[in-house]
Amino acid sequence: MDTIEEISSLAEEYRIIIQQAERDNGCYLKSSKGTIDELLARDGEWSMEAAEHLSHLANPYGSFMLRNALALSMALQKEDGELGF
Repeated sequence: MDTIEEISSLAEEYRIIIQQAERDNGCYLKSSKGTIDELLARDGEWSMEAAEHLSHLANPYGSFMLRNALALSMALQKEDGELGF
């Protein structure tokens, strides 16, 4: 599986987690950072600390900046960063 397929697969996995939680709870979870962190920890198998970091990156930076950060990290051959996630 190439990087584009991996990213698409991950995005779909996160969409499913969020959509399932919205159906179960009857609320719009994308605006609730704490709830997203909890979902990532529970259903995405992240530690709570890593889930908090992940949502902290996604919300303020968005996909444009993070796509470029991904490309740069790949060019630098940095699979695991300094934080060790």
